[in-house]
Amino acid sequence: MRKLLNTLYVTLPTAYLARDGENVLVIEDEEVRFRVPIHNLEAIVCFNYKGASPALMALCCERNVALCFLSESGRFLARVTGKTSGNVLLRRKQYRIADGESQSADFARAFVAGKILNCRSVLMRFLRDHKEKEGTEQISIVISRLLDYYQALNNFDTVNAIRGLEGDGAREYYSVFDYLIVEQKDQFKFRGRNRRPPLDPTNAVLSYLYTLLAVDCAAALETVGLDPQVGFLHKERPGRQSLALDLMEELRPYLVDRLALTLINTKQITADGFLTKESGAVVMEPETKKVIIAAWQTKKQEEITHPFLNEKIKIGLIPYAQALLLARCLRGDLDAYPPFLMR
Repeated sequence: MRKLLNTLYVTLPTAYLARDGENVLVIEDEEVRFRVPIHNLEAIVCFNYKGASPALMALCCERNVALCFLSESGRFLARVTGKTSGNVLLRRKQYRIADGESQSADFARAFVAGKILNCRSVLMRFLRDHKEKEGTEQISIVISRLLDYYQALNNFDTVNAIRGLEGDGAREYYSVFDYLIVEQKDQFKFRGRNRRPPLDPTNAVLSYLYTLLAVDCAAALETVGLDPQVGFLHKERPGRQSLALDLMEELRPYLVDRLALTLINTKQITADGFLTKESGAVVMEPETKKVIIAAWQTKKQEEITHPFLNEKIKIGLIPYAQALLLARCLRGDLDAYPPFLMR
């Protein structure tokens, strides 16, 4: 199993990244603010405006360190990669399956099954921990509906139909998400999922963390030799990493939603850390981003027993483990893709 190394998140908007031998430098106002050896990193995620030097980009490509550029709000912009690596036969198999309706539907069904069951698990855990809280009846109803959606999945044999079921399930899940916020309810009121831009602090946190997860999923897919842009559930679109979006669907509830709720309910982040623009868009202050990134990094270092591999791994390696299982399935080593299911 791959070793989980550090991810360097550059949130200083005026920072510039450069190379000094085998080291990554973060420079601001012509002063070196941070220095780290490249061998200590597995990825660099930049929210800065000035970018990075060509020498650093070359170093990242040579050392297989993912270098991603995001907007200040967390929207994916670009990813620097070196020569195409991986088994060309594996990628050709991926493309052939993506062009076929039946096999694409099989993979899409697995991704959506994982997402529905994990959303259901998040809600069931809330009921176990907060039996006396408001909304338990509504949450119980959604739990039952999500089980119905999961059981109905086998009746859908086209990708479009599976997408529709996934959308219905997501709407049900988010319809009761506000009940899961038990602290700071007025400041973090959740009235449904919105993005591009997020219109409230809770959606801002979710979008930010979903972006970080998408970056990790894309890097994991490339590591095992798959093309992140060619998916089965999400339609192909120029610049869109469709397979990374496919993979992250089943991981959203466990890796992101639970963390976002913890940050809010334990008051690690507060409403003071958000700014509402004239357009109505809600953005995070730099300190809030730092808190979220620190919590994300800490979460990734925790260990779990993978439900399919039955092996102890760090949470941050879950995207890589699932990408590996996906590659094995495409090669024919597994009869079907096993989605990650939280316990």
